[in-house]
Amino acid sequence: MKNKMKIVLAPDSYKESMTALEACDAMEKGIKKIDENIECIKVPMADGGEGTTRSLVDATGGELLSVEVLGPLGKPVNAKYGILGGGKIAVLEMASASGLELVSLIDRNPMITSTYGTGQLIKACLQHPIEKILIGIGGSATNDGGAGMIEALGGKLLDKSGNIIERGGKYLKDIESIDLSQVDKRLKDIEIIVACDVNNPLIGDNGASQIFGPQKGATPEMVKELDLSLKHFGEVINKSLGIDIITIAGAGAAGGLGAGLMAFLGGILKPGIDMVIEYSGIEDKIKDADMVWTGEGSIDNQTVFGKTPYGVAKLAKKYDKPVIALVGAIGEKVDMLYENGIDSIFSMVTGAMTLEDAFERSEKNLENLSENITRMINIFK
Repeated sequence: MKNKMKIVLAPDSYKESMTALEACDAMEKGIKKIDENIECIKVPMADGGEGTTRSLVDATGGELLSVEVLGPLGKPVNAKYGILGGGKIAVLEMASASGLELVSLIDRNPMITSTYGTGQLIKACLQHPIEKILIGIGGSATNDGGAGMIEALGGKLLDKSGNIIERGGKYLKDIESIDLSQVDKRLKDIEIIVACDVNNPLIGDNGASQIFGPQKGATPEMVKELDLSLKHFGEVINKSLGIDIITIAGAGAAGGLGAGLMAFLGGILKPGIDMVIEYSGIEDKIKDADMVWTGEGSIDNQTVFGKTPYGVAKLAKKYDKPVIALVGAIGEKVDMLYENGIDSIFSMVTGAMTLEDAFERSEKNLENLSENITRMINIFK
């Protein structure tokens, strides 16, 4: 083994306890306690969901910014977006502006929630000399097909009297025509990449309303009405723009925002972890490393469906690098992960404790686990 070992540290955030960068720092601290000569290459990761903006900003030495926008119910919220290192790529999560967590349980109603704030967040990105916007679309409170988003960017969705429709999924049925002539001209030169990990179509039994509507507060009656409204919306888009987005895989993501981003902004849908891998620059770092450490709060049989540890491990195996996962909880049926690139999984939980205690001690526990793994590695040097 080489005298100076290189380890790529590429965890996701540990939900409610550490950001991905804080996890990298804790890992490095534990490693350096045992061997100062090990080079730690920190690449904070995400899978396109919560934490993607911060992870990509941290991984590239970019800048995290905030702006006031209208939340899902039209009340002001403080939303964040990022400019990656180099200044040419912006990143945002629609949940920061139009997310379910911004609406109390009692107020959740996808009939009236809107993606208008997401459009405002996109517009904020245009103040910078960017060439591309990366958009994570998980965690939405909306079911408006991106209607609010395009309105905020200058589009007009008009009823039979030529008036702009009201905001919210229930009003899509009132649209008679679409006018994009006043959409922000800066967008025509901007590439839109959308992190999307679902393949649901816009409507039907597997569509946006049926599958995701109930968790946003929709009753069975609302689901039917929202589905019909999105169907009408899709038909008007096809008639006005010549784009049939109704059956496209991923169009139903985020209450149809996937459809709106494709139809109105030419958005390209990609699996979230693939997008983060591409724009974090992690592949070049893995090529020259001796091993890779990854992790997140919990790992189980669902991890193979596009979660960060799986994506990182798959990439590392491309270059035949060993992969260790450092996690909070180890769930069921993780054996399949050993067949998909992860060589060993360690839990940083040291004994019986409450969830609150586990969160509070997470950084120290991860540091201690990293120290112990490094001691083991040094045995074989």
